Amino acid sequence: MEQEEKLAWVGLSMVKGIGPARFRALLKHFGSVVAAWSAPASTLEALLPPKVAHAFLQLRSQTNLAALWENWRKRGIAVLTWEDEAYPRRLKMLDHAPPVLYMRGEIMPEDDWAVAVVGTRKITAYGRKVASDVAKLLAESGVTVVSGLARGVDGVAHRTAIQAGGRTIAVLGSGVDVIYPPEHRKLAAEIITNGALLSEYPPGTRPDAANFPPRNRIISGISAAVVIVEAGEKSGALITASFAAEQGRDVFAVPGNIYAAQSRGTNWLIQQGARPLTSPTDVLEALDAALLPQKQEARRTLPANQTEKLLLAALGDKPMHVDDLSAAVGLPVSETTAALTLMELKGMVQSLGGMRYAAVSEPSADYTVSKQ
Repeated sequence: MEQEEKLAWVGLSMVKGIGPARFRALLKHFGSVVAAWSAPASTLEALLPPKVAHAFLQLRSQTNLAALWENWRKRGIAVLTWEDEAYPRRLKMLDHAPPVLYMRGEIMPEDDWAVAVVGTRKITAYGRKVASDVAKLLAESGVTVVSGLARGVDGVAHRTAIQAGGRTIAVLGSGVDVIYPPEHRKLAAEIITNGALLSEYPPGTRPDAANFPPRNRIISGISAAVVIVEAGEKSGALITASFAAEQGRDVFAVPGNIYAAQSRGTNWLIQQGARPLTSPTDVLEALDAALLPQKQEARRTLPANQTEKLLLAALGDKPMHVDDLSAAVGLPVSETTAALTLMELKGMVQSLGGMRYAAVSEPSADYTVSKQ
């Protein structure tokens, strides 16, 4: 992608009042992000609510995007958009995926198999042991550990994954250059060399209480499953569980002492239908981890092509018969079947029998969790 186009993505995503839905609408209307970013003021004022149009025009006139870009480049900050191959695949499939992600570090193909391990900042010895055991097993099994760099469970999950020789991704509620809490700066540096720091907030954004609930949808969005280790009644981890359930992710909750404040949230999740985590291997079984090495190798040697993208888009979240799928994408049945065979090997789709297939990027969840 050309720098001019990337700058337009950045600029448009920075306008207050332009979220994923409005971003898509503008992209559809103008045909390109560059055209939307450079549109005449009169056109923007006719299309957007007055406050949003004002914010757009003010930002465009006062912001030197090229200077920002150069500054970020020098500091090792990359920009990912919906159109970039490195943009997390699972997240990209969600309607509320942020148009732009800022990154320090690197997203690898193997990060497609990721599990979020999150929980309270006020971690107990029990929670520390469980978080460590789960993260260690995941990392040793080739599964990327995702968390939020917070104190408590998050920090344990990140550190353990690195110590086990695995990869880990931290999703921040601030800019990727503003590390919070400050005592995790060394940990953040280690994550950059063993994974990535991600944020939808532009570099320089300070941590704010309002930023953290939205970032939780990204934690669950890039993950195949979410493990809530310990959580109080109003823990942010419950928000992550809520997003995970809405996104169709498997949610695991660690049962705990019924008298412990840190277990009230996880025990409540189990009451609502979350899967109780009785062993770290429970998550691996849900991911069919025995086949992960083969799937990862297949993904590396057989990269996604346009046919696979078309088939995934057509499948969406509903199973389809090969004949219907072929008709939907305009391909011969033989070509569709051949592509589906490779995609099944890569762990992208699953056969349901009777020539019916479904995407596996968003495992089904049979319960919902109300946000706290």
